[in-house]
Amino acid sequence: MYVQLQEQLRLLNVEDPAQRLKNLELLLQQEVQKPDVKPQYANNHIHTCYSFSPYSPTAAIYMARAEGLQTAGIMDHDSIGGAEEFREAGRIAGIGTTCGLECRVDLTGTSMAGRKLNNPDQAGIAYMALHSVPADKFAYVQEVFEPLRQKRNVRNQKMLVNINAITAPYGIHLDFEKDVLPVSCFAKGGSVTERHLLYALSLKIANTCGLENCAAFLQNELKLPLTAKQVQQLSDANNPHLIYDLLGVLKAQLVEKFYIPATDECMTLKQAVKLAEETGAILCYAYLGDVGDSVTGDKKTAKFEDDFLDELFEMLCQEGVKAVTYMPARNTPQQLERLQSLCRRYKMTEISGEDVNASRQSMVCPQLALPQFTHLVDMAWKLVERERN
Repeated sequence: MYVQLQEQLRLLNVEDPAQRLKNLELLLQQEVQKPDVKPQYANNHIHTCYSFSPYSPTAAIYMARAEGLQTAGIMDHDSIGGAEEFREAGRIAGIGTTCGLECRVDLTGTSMAGRKLNNPDQAGIAYMALHSVPADKFAYVQEVFEPLRQKRNVRNQKMLVNINAITAPYGIHLDFEKDVLPVSCFAKGGSVTERHLLYALSLKIANTCGLENCAAFLQNELKLPLTAKQVQQLSDANNPHLIYDLLGVLKAQLVEKFYIPATDECMTLKQAVKLAEETGAILCYAYLGDVGDSVTGDKKTAKFEDDFLDELFEMLCQEGVKAVTYMPARNTPQQLERLQSLCRRYKMTEISGEDVNASRQSMVCPQLALPQFTHLVDMAWKLVERERN
């Protein structure tokens, strides 16, 4: 079954988007049995190769459908370049689609300036989601973010210099043009993120020391702490997710050693609010909450916005942000109860989505089947309906 899935993904991840869509049609025509439908679930936060993901927009639709989803949402960093393909793949597969992007916003000039919010790497910069961008605004939104993607690459190359300084003693060197850009869709309007740098590094580590020695390299050379589970995963040469597991550890443990703060590549909150108003999209604050055991393994135990959540909601309302997006699988019942209470108090729209960007992750959030989250599935369909044209 796994071998068959890998062959299907190979067809859906070919270079040409038009061919990907044709391959999707062929795979569906050859399908012997349709996946069981699970209407109690939805996911509005699926990354594709236009930011970082194992999946093209077409492959993302196929995988969502395979897990029983009837609606799916694209959410790439600083890019909506894959949205047209995503919508068409959804049409072919009979999946309702909603399209948006994720970006970082500078909170200078607000009461949250300098606070550590939902960004593990940098205080004063918040992740926000622009949900439900109308199709006739895709080109405009892509144009708005194009210079920001260029500026981000300037910083990416500086961070790569820092990475190479760390890995030079072990004979590992990364070249931005040869190693990083080829694992991205930057040439087609995608973004390059820290995950691309770390994916390229993960490949180099695996090729240098051998798949079965990745855990030993991290522990003995880079001096990174690993859990017993991580040691097992990163010592198994037959682990099909090993490169993504390795990336997850590096994301959690190494970024602080090479990170350079983002500055002019981030729009201000006022600019983000204005963009949402201009396009008819829904700007959402992406709630993270204090982290205990990270579900995806790429975040350390840390404090985020929970200590001043009431103050944060007040600021968001004052600045014109009218929605919050969150991931029920990543938070405790107590965190979610408090968050929903604040959303009701401040009349904030609630949107959900599990942040899918690695091969081991499921498209399904089991918590959405619980009564207190059914409105999130209803909202997913409202997004689909408002984007139909």
